[in-house]
Amino acid sequence: MTSASEALLPTTERSLLHRVARAQSEGRAPSFVGAVARGGGMVWSGSRSCVDGHAPDADTQYRIGSITKVFTAVLVLRLRDEGLLGLDDPLEKHLPGTGVGEATVAQLLGHTAGLAAETPSPWWERTPGSSRPALPDVLGDAPVLHPAGRSFHYSNPGYTLLGSLVEAVRGVSWEEALRTEVLEPLGLDRTTVDPVAPHASGWAVHPWADVMLPEPSEDLGVMAPAGQLWSTAADLCRFGLFLAEGDDRVLSAASVAEMRVPVGPPAVGDPGMGYGLGLQVAHQEGGTLIGHGGSLPGFVAGIWIDVEEGLVGVALANATSGPATGVVAADLVRIVAEAEPRLPEPWRPLPAAEVDQELLELTGPWYWGTYSYGLRIGAERGVVLEPLKGAGRRARFRALPGGGWVGLDGYYAGETLRVVRRPDGGVSHLDLGSFVFTREPYEPGDAVPGGTDAGGWRGL
Repeated sequence: MTSASEALLPTTERSLLHRVARAQSEGRAPSFVGAVARGGGMVWSGSRSCVDGHAPDADTQYRIGSITKVFTAVLVLRLRDEGLLGLDDPLEKHLPGTGVGEATVAQLLGHTAGLAAETPSPWWERTPGSSRPALPDVLGDAPVLHPAGRSFHYSNPGYTLLGSLVEAVRGVSWEEALRTEVLEPLGLDRTTVDPVAPHASGWAVHPWADVMLPEPSEDLGVMAPAGQLWSTAADLCRFGLFLAEGDDRVLSAASVAEMRVPVGPPAVGDPGMGYGLGLQVAHQEGGTLIGHGGSLPGFVAGIWIDVEEGLVGVALANATSGPATGVVAADLVRIVAEAEPRLPEPWRPLPAAEVDQELLELTGPWYWGTYSYGLRIGAERGVVLEPLKGAGRRARFRALPGGGWVGLDGYYAGETLRVVRRPDGGVSHLDLGSFVFTREPYEPGDAVPGGTDAGGWRGL
């Protein structure tokens, strides 16, 4: 399925279908759906099935497991943006009596709160949620295994706590908050707590024989915020585009960008994988992907987003194990990015209202010691400082209302860049978090920390 405005080349579509077909065959999945979104909507979907003539489509529901956590994280960020809680607030401030110590909201979102990975027995994914009716049944007697904030340790109960936090602060159920605040505004009408036809059935495929066994589909009860949802490839494509661009009806572009920044050290043994505020962050040779994987008995799912390329890849299968949906979702993004890379926006001059002569005078080369940097003007009176040769720290800066700029990324994120002037009003230097940038390297009379040698530059 393609849209007329963003139709992919036939050769690209053939490569995408081949990847899905290979995943279904090699992963021994009863069915497999893949989809790609770009330019505001889904541009391709394809599927394979073990039953001839009954292949699912992008509107067929699958259970998406832990991709549910991303939806829960969006609800928590909405509360933060409304001023109803802070990410550094201890959970106990809003949800007292849980017994998880001083773990913060941010630590729970990023799986650095030190909580156990799973609930006490029995296995929560294959038993009714009614067997764990309240938070104490989910957390057990010893919910904290590691010091908070020290390391990444994935925790399903942690997201159960976040769902309960949403209910406590918002005053409605997690399900109602999700429906009214996220699903309806984004038009995700095929993303539901319970399955709605057409939907796939979950299967376990025998590891050593080509036979199958139906898997149970349990209502997870209080654990729902960690993995309850059912969705479709089409809905997840729309959700992925939201995670790349933001939507002021749900979360601003700045807030979804904040979700994509790793908040703790990577998992042991996987240095390329980080975790932000509800999103996995994968650093690869070709760039960075953000998204999440999901699984529940009978289902596996994956969504990956390349923000720079504006691409979303989704893969869904109805088998407990075998299909590598996360790998396939990333491959779908890669196939399109390599075959049909995004066209850059046309260069355009700044709007006349943003041209400032004083700002123009600051452009050009600056020196931090002997390191050479160039400063150029960005949009909305922002600036970019980047090395002109050799190694150095590049950063973008946003203009502050009272003057100066604040760093947006890299080493200088959050640091203040300001212009320091002489008594006569001329520019002396730039100050960036105490680093002095001068127009010439170690120019006598300039504000060089420690001064300059009276003998000046010399040869051997």
